[in-house]
Amino acid sequence: MIKVLLAEDQHVVRGALVALLELEADLTVVDAVGSGDAVVPAALRHRPDVAVLDIDMPGLDGLAAAAELRAELPECRTLMLTGHGRPGDLRRALTAQVDGFLLKTAPPDDLVAAIRSVAAGGRVLDPSLAVAAWDLAANPLTPREADVLRLAAGGAEATEIAAGLFLSAGTVRNYLTAIVAKLGARNRTDAVRIAREAGWI
Repeated sequence: MIKVLLAEDQHVVRGALVALLELEADLTVVDAVGSGDAVVPAALRHRPDVAVLDIDMPGLDGLAAAAELRAELPECRTLMLTGHGRPGDLRRALTAQVDGFLLKTAPPDDLVAAIRSVAAGGRVLDPSLAVAAWDLAANPLTPREADVLRLAAGGAEATEIAAGLFLSAGTVRNYLTAIVAKLGARNRTDAVRIAREAGWI
């Protein structure tokens, strides 16, 4: 029996996925959580074989939760699900050493097969995302620039970002100007959109 931990923030989707997986004789959902913060505690309680994680969740996103899970329970395999085919997310997932990456638009049989494959030690990659990732330019942002833009995306002003990152407000404004230029964006909002679509923040 393959023990599955499911993390999905949308109640209806989470319930549907649980119902779908429970139809399989060799799969059992040991827990279903609604936030990235709940993944590791649930995994440590239930010791699943595979964690199926949505990328976009409140608290920790799925990729951050996957990285924590790898550190705390390395024997648990991870399969990422996403509603967006952002190649940048795929690159982040590969960097986080997840075991599978699948679009939510995949047929139910593909999800079940992916869980079985990952549980058996295989790797699963949505073919359409693999092709898109090949064509995507590398992330032009430095880690510090990504941190600044991530905080700006949350609505923080330069002074708040500066306090959070132990920088001066002037340095933050310089980072934001450089980010807008690097991404060829019209303004800060456009830079956030470009970086999110590429999966860089």
